[in-house]
Amino acid sequence: MTTTVAFVCVQNAGRSQMSTAFAERERERRELDDAVEILTGGTHPAERVHDVVVEVMREAGFDLSERTPREISTVELESCDYVATMGCSTLELDADDSDVDVRDWALDDPDGKDLDRVREIRDGIRDRVRALFDEIEREMATDA
Repeated sequence: MTTTVAFVCVQNAGRSQMSTAFAERERERRELDDAVEILTGGTHPAERVHDVVVEVMREAGFDLSERTPREISTVELESCDYVATMGCSTLELDADDSDVDVRDWALDDPDGKDLDRVREIRDGIRDRVRALFDEIEREMATDA
């Protein structure tokens, strides 16, 4: 059984892109490639990932320069097990009527922030993604 996780914000150009990169690394490190599907998108995607985000993620060993923000649909989100929003959601997803575990991480938008603040946001995202993967692994062990 595959667990699907989505990281969503309005522009899909900052926080959700950082979250996705960390999630891809966690999935690989934990050898969950066949068990966890990762989606990302925005409700109103930007043209490209924010330059400051590309820069701080490069410091952490990621290259986001070729990633393109994309739109994510309510149908895609309803197919997820977990949806993490970044504090800026305009989602149409009704969490009360679905089996989707929706979490609002309420993170500051890195766009326009100085490098030190964006690094803090990045590190907070890394920690949240790790904690989410810990939870996913516990769920998988329980369901096994």
